[in-house]
Amino acid sequence: MTTTAAQSPVRQPSLWACCSAFAQAPVGLVRPRRADRNFLQQLSDAGLPPATQTVRVRALRQMPKWVPTAGTVEGTHTPRRIPIALTAFVIEHPRARFVVDPGMCADVGARVLNQLPAVLRPAVGPPAEAITTAAALAEELGENHVDFALPTHLHWDHICGLLDLPAMPVHVHHPELDWATTGPVAPAGGVRDSLQHRTITTFTLDGPPVLTFERSHDLFGDGAVQLVDLAGHTPGSIGLLLNTAGGWVLLAGDAAWHSLGVEHVRQKPSYPGAFADEDRDASFRTLHRLHAVRNQVRIVPTHDHAASTSLPQS
Repeated sequence: MTTTAAQSPVRQPSLWACCSAFAQAPVGLVRPRRADRNFLQQLSDAGLPPATQTVRVRALRQMPKWVPTAGTVEGTHTPRRIPIALTAFVIEHPRARFVVDPGMCADVGARVLNQLPAVLRPAVGPPAEAITTAAALAEELGENHVDFALPTHLHWDHICGLLDLPAMPVHVHHPELDWATTGPVAPAGGVRDSLQHRTITTFTLDGPPVLTFERSHDLFGDGAVQLVDLAGHTPGSIGLLLNTAGGWVLLAGDAAWHSLGVEHVRQKPSYPGAFADEDRDASFRTLHRLHAVRNQVRIVPTHDHAASTSLPQS
């Protein structure tokens, strides 16, 4: 499949949504949303899948931006500031090498950020020294081939690096592609341009439950790369459960912005979280599912710079 759609107008938050998000922000600083203990107790754990292969996972080099912790994890003040980054990952499987969340392009302000709602731009802009995905791939891999990209979801900071990689195919969860590309108004800015004139392969979560996640898809059929359902942040958000030589790793996309959110079951703050999460309640339930398995797998939110840089390098 190849898309050729022209640039679309982008959905703008209503005045009510803006007022609600800003009004809730100071409340969340002191009274964060509480974990649903009943939901946690009712979660079923299907266990880890059998796997006959392992993969290698590496975080590409990226420059972080230091931000207030409470601006990333609701009601969390220690430490006062944390580093976040637009991290991309390279996965090496015996059958393919691919990049996860290619989220930074050259001239990102003019090409991408200008498409975002003005209320969001101050909160989400990358640092001036951010490294493009194309440059990071060249630094890490040289001339070695990358077979495809696989975003955890279709927000600009997980896909726009493809603007600099026009020949790279992309694999996308089918419901996520429908959400992002159907209709005259784009639900999220900076996405449709990244998918234009590109070979797209879709998949569905057609497999059984894995751990606490209700649906899965075995990407290569050997258990080494399991795509799991993390819906909420976007309707088709997925995580990548990876069997590595050092143990299981779950690349969690934006199901949480930081590991502190997973550890303490703390959602994103209402600003900018209410504009980023498509379904706040579903996103919060997914956060519970991650919390329940945090001691079984290494969970790496895409923007958690400390978590990504601490991945074992083998």
